[in-house]
Amino acid sequence: MKRAQQALARYLTLALALWAGAACSSFAKAEPLRPTGAEILAASLPSDWRLLDPENTLYLDFNRPDGTQARVVIELSPTFAPNSVANIKTLVRAGYFDGLFVMRAQDNYVVQWGDPKSERTLPIAKTLTAEFSVPVPKGFKWTALADGDLYAAHVGHAASMPMALNKDKSQMWLTHCYGMVGIARDADADSGIGHELYAVIGHGPRHLDRNVVIVGRVMFGIEHFSTLARGTEALGFYARPEQMPKITAVKLAADLPAAERMAIEVLRSDGAVFKALTQSRRNSPGPWTKNTAGRIELCNVQIPTRLSVKK
Repeated sequence: MKRAQQALARYLTLALALWAGAACSSFAKAEPLRPTGAEILAASLPSDWRLLDPENTLYLDFNRPDGTQARVVIELSPTFAPNSVANIKTLVRAGYFDGLFVMRAQDNYVVQWGDPKSERTLPIAKTLTAEFSVPVPKGFKWTALADGDLYAAHVGHAASMPMALNKDKSQMWLTHCYGMVGIARDADADSGIGHELYAVIGHGPRHLDRNVVIVGRVMFGIEHFSTLARGTEALGFYARPEQMPKITAVKLAADLPAAERMAIEVLRSDGAVFKALTQSRRNSPGPWTKNTAGRIELCNVQIPTRLSVKK
């Protein structure tokens, strides 16, 4: 641990000097020491992490085809989609999703869940003005990614989620990276009300940005979605009801006793450790790498989570 901390300290000292004026591509040439991502995380402090917000954290429990139960933990982001998140929380607290199904698993794309027969009564309105992007609040803090992007003028991270801004930084939105959660909709832009949701399980479909409302990110258990058997119907929908994994319950962490909540932490995206980890992924250390990229795409930036160690 001491060695890793020393390596991180040396790395950050150099990194801060270089980031002040040097381009990312020149970093690999100037850097005498490149600690691994594991070393950087091992040297992190408790203040480099944050617990998920119970008021915006969902526990989605469903039955796997083998009969065992899986849990997927989602953190919602009302900063980027306040009305959509409010709808989802209303649905969850009404028990709307309990007993419904994962209806779709499309290879290299998304897993989708909701009511396959559209029979349940909705405790919310049937339309909602689409929050494809929202105004940037005054004093909003985010961590810019200087590598550029094909889909947006500016990209980076806020509250440990990938996001983008328009050219004049007046509008912002969450982006379609692996594990991000969005609201399914019909052709009408305002038809995505939150009663059918999806999670990205493939390569980031960034072309969907600002065409679908993104409301948060799977912070724990994405593998339970990404390893589901793929649906054989069009767009990956399951052909028969018995193929659909059944959702046993979706609960808001804040509505559970503290002892029943999972102590999940996510690496803060506004600190030096996050920047060091991103730089390490730009220029992968170790003898296996023969040619470092010197750049990184938004969806390839690592945002680690972990179960907090109770002391």
